[in-house]
Amino acid sequence: MTTTSITWKIFVLYMASKGQMPLKILSMNKKLLILSLIALLGFQACNNNSKQSATTEENTVKLVSPDFDADSAYAYVKAQVDFGPRIPGTVAHEKCAAYLVSKLKSFGADVKLQGGKTQTHDGKTFQLKNIIATFNPEKKTRVLITAHWDARPFSDQDTDPANHTKPFDAANDGGSGVAVIIEMARQIQHKAPNVGVDFILWDLEDYGKANDDTQNEVTWCLGSQYWAKNAIATGYKAAYGINLDMVGGGNAQFTQDEISRQAAPGLVSYVWDIGNEIGYSSYFVRIPSGRLVDDHFWMNKAGVPSIDIVHYNDNSGFYINWHTQLDNLANIDKNTLKAIGQTVLETIYREN
Repeated sequence: MTTTSITWKIFVLYMASKGQMPLKILSMNKKLLILSLIALLGFQACNNNSKQSATTEENTVKLVSPDFDADSAYAYVKAQVDFGPRIPGTVAHEKCAAYLVSKLKSFGADVKLQGGKTQTHDGKTFQLKNIIATFNPEKKTRVLITAHWDARPFSDQDTDPANHTKPFDAANDGGSGVAVIIEMARQIQHKAPNVGVDFILWDLEDYGKANDDTQNEVTWCLGSQYWAKNAIATGYKAAYGINLDMVGGGNAQFTQDEISRQAAPGLVSYVWDIGNEIGYSSYFVRIPSGRLVDDHFWMNKAGVPSIDIVHYNDNSGFYINWHTQLDNLANIDKNTLKAIGQTVLETIYREN
């Protein structure tokens, strides 16, 4: 309350005591004084809230990367699922390949298909189709971001044995990593990073033999194995690689697998630090996990120090709906897509 208000109140009380001001008017002024006091307190509270908001905004981490759009990424998951399971040798697989090539080209990438006739563990032969998209080809310093786009032909981890021979949508196990890459490509079109970026969508990653007891589980990751041989032959170089696998599930936690920690320990720490710094500590947990032979294993074999961002931990295993009928669009979480997409984008854009 100001000095003027206090003086006015004293004056009113004095005049009333002298009979110069009716008590009704005094009562009305008391009400006005109370209302004024309430308004003043409310105004002060608003000021405090504004200051608090300003302080919070000032403390927010300033990203150097574009804003990763989770709604857009989700739409790219749906677009893949709408084709049906992208099983090698099927119409859905062929149509989805054409869609992915077209979409990446529309964002300005130089796109090519890589592959040849490839035999799977069950004796079948397929035309392997790795999709390679290149941005800023003139840049000598390059980074490699990958994910597999094929779908496993059967849901052999489903709780119902009757479903073990049935295909599934593969929304997360395949679709999510691809969607994150497509959205990153869309952002790169509008704002180029300081380095060259190569995206690879692996084919025939998920056709492996259950309980594969071969050395390095060679019945899996056929697309990255094929690429690695060619990368070595052609002398391909990249500063580092990041493979994305099952990056759209709810309540996801991404641990640090043994191969990643051994092959590229500095990169593991760097990416996880960025994820924690920009607000995704619940996703990027600093917990070590066991040896996972994923596509990053073959990227490392090709001389590119690479890590895996995969929904896995030693206690619960892979993503809860892994290789089941429930790996569908309903179980894709936009928050997880955002956490991974923004973290990887920020990693790329911090390169000089």
